[in-house]
Parts: sequence; structure tokens; C-alpha cells
Amino acid sequence: MTPAELLIDSFGRIAEGAHDVVDGLDEAQLAHRPGPDANPIGWLVWHLARVQDDHVADVAGRDQVWTGRGFAERFALPFDTGDIGYGHSSEQVGQLRADATMLQEYVAAVHDQTRGYLEGLAEADLDRVVDERWDPPVTLGVRLVSVVGDDLQHLGQAAYVRGLLGV
Repeated sequence: MTPAELLIDSFGRIAEGAHDVVDGLDEAQLAHRPGPDANPIGWLVWHLARVQDDHVADVAGRDQVWTGRGFAERFALPFDTGDIGYGHSSEQVGQLRADATMLQEYVAAVHDQTRGYLEGLAEADLDRVVDERWDPPVTLGVRLVSVVGDDLQHLGQAAYVRGLLGV
């Protein structure tokens, strides 16, 4: 297995898990917060897709799916189009309203773009520095693994909240 194949598998598991965690849920279930400031399933899935979309588009030199394929308009959120949810207040988290199908479509489109980028990666590409704001500078490999880790954490949180719903 090549590093690119490993990353494709990892991101594929995220897309599959995100699809499954929202499948069959209505908007009230997607917006359910088990505590007053807890993140609901819908926001968690939207956020994990936004992080992946933003970070992979950046390193790939591509437009984000969010803006390039009209998802920003479809979701019609009261946030800047560049917003990925990082640092959202409890009030902002509560503003996300989306149905399961729209979330699944966005996740699938982000995954397709991510996969297309990863399919062209060579092992040596992973050592390319993509962010010099850190010490040490962040390589492509580190950035992609970071996105996988972040997405899996949020996916696990969403699955936990779904379990609390008993569905």
C-alpha cells in the first residue's frame, strides 16, 4: 500500500462514517444538543467537512467545494463563506440548520475532490512544506494526517451524540 492509498482509505472511512452518522436523522435530531453548549451532529459533520474542504483545497491549490460548487449558497448560513467553524461560539454552533441529504452531498463532494487530489500524490510530495507559520514548518504529510485526525475526532463525537438519541 502506498502512502496515497493509505490516505485515500482514511479519508474514505471519514466520508462513509459521516454519511452513516446523519443517515435517517431529521433536522431536529441533527440539531439536538445533549448539553446547552454541546455540539450537535449536524454542526459536527458540517465542520469536519469544512475543515477537510478548506485544508485540502489549500494544499492542492484548488477552489473549495463549499464555494466552487454552490454549497455555501445552498446552506445559506449566517457566516462568512470562508468560515470553517473553528472557534465558533455556542450561539454560532446553534445557527447551523441542514438536512441529512444536504450534509451527505457536501461530504461526498468534498471526499471526491480530496480523493482526486490524493490519487495524484507521490510519496515524495508528502515532504513538501505547506505551512511555514509553525516551528517546525508543516509538511503536506503532516497536514493531511492532521485533517484525518481532526475529522475522526468530530466523527466520533457525532456518533456518540447519535447514540445518546437512541437511533
